[in-house]
Amino acid sequence: MARIRTFAIGRKQIGPGAPVYIIAEAGVNHNGDVGLAERMIKVAAEAGADAVKFQAFKSELLASPGAPLADYQKKTVRTSRTQRTMLKELELAPDDFKVLKAVCDSEGIEFLASPFDLDSLKMLLDLGVRAVKVASPEMTDTPLLEAVASARVPALVSTGAATLDEIKDAVAALHAGKLYDIALFHCVSAYPAPYDQTNLRAIVTLRDYFRVPIGYSDHSPGLHVGVAAVALGAHLLEKHFTLDRKLPGPDQPLSLEPSELFSLVTAVRQIENALGNGEKIPQPAEVNVRESARKSLVTTRAVKKGDKITAAMLTTKRPATGIEPRFIRKVIGRRAKCDIGPDTIITWDMI
Repeated sequence: MARIRTFAIGRKQIGPGAPVYIIAEAGVNHNGDVGLAERMIKVAAEAGADAVKFQAFKSELLASPGAPLADYQKKTVRTSRTQRTMLKELELAPDDFKVLKAVCDSEGIEFLASPFDLDSLKMLLDLGVRAVKVASPEMTDTPLLEAVASARVPALVSTGAATLDEIKDAVAALHAGKLYDIALFHCVSAYPAPYDQTNLRAIVTLRDYFRVPIGYSDHSPGLHVGVAAVALGAHLLEKHFTLDRKLPGPDQPLSLEPSELFSLVTAVRQIENALGNGEKIPQPAEVNVRESARKSLVTTRAVKKGDKITAAMLTTKRPATGIEPRFIRKVIGRRAKCDIGPDTIITWDMI
């Protein structure tokens, strides 16, 4: 089977053997307020995320005038009746993104954004982004994918609500543009995503089929599904966060608050350390317990030099400083090289 192709975003490697790349998804939770967006960057950096991601769009290029709100948006958006009017309230200007990119640079966290139209993609590339995130709804937008491919920066592609054939087409469009530094994100485009529809094993399916780094864009409640995705082999993890879930906006209710984002980053780092290298050997922390809790062969009575060892002469007791009981068949029938007292741990130099 072909190896998984890896690549870098800045100085950070993406793929097997590298730390999980954690993207704190600010999205539109800034509500169009660049000051709020700046505060979110600082929270993401303090939490230890590798990148913070926004959404870049021009509302008139993204949605037709009468495009209706999604059902989940109707529950959380009270000031708009159409997607375009909602998006207009959440839109940031190109100069705002310049400010946010500068803040990310000063905070030492990668600036990422999902462009939803060609103008926004060009704006991001002019800012010098080192990767482009393709949101799930845009993975069937072939003109946008072709433009992303021509940018020659890694593409991080979410696959929410997609079939395998649609993902193949998206990857083919990027490959046609000679872009091969691609990561695919398993994602369930429901807000929130029900646990019983999360289908985390699709991470393995995507990895084995496409042989590229696989991420998980998590819309489920809480932390544990994202952590499970890492344990299952996700190389990247994206999660929405907010400064306060009580703020208005379509994505606030499903987002992590700052302390939860910190907990997620901590849990992911602990889990990736816990995964290890897969080699089954005693670990350093086990050495003392291995010796004190395992057993050795021990004499049941005195054995004189030259006596043939019989099963009746042997029992097993702690600690494991002598011959291991699994070698008892190799001990029976051998002769003692010296006098051995009763209740004595037997070592190989005694027989």
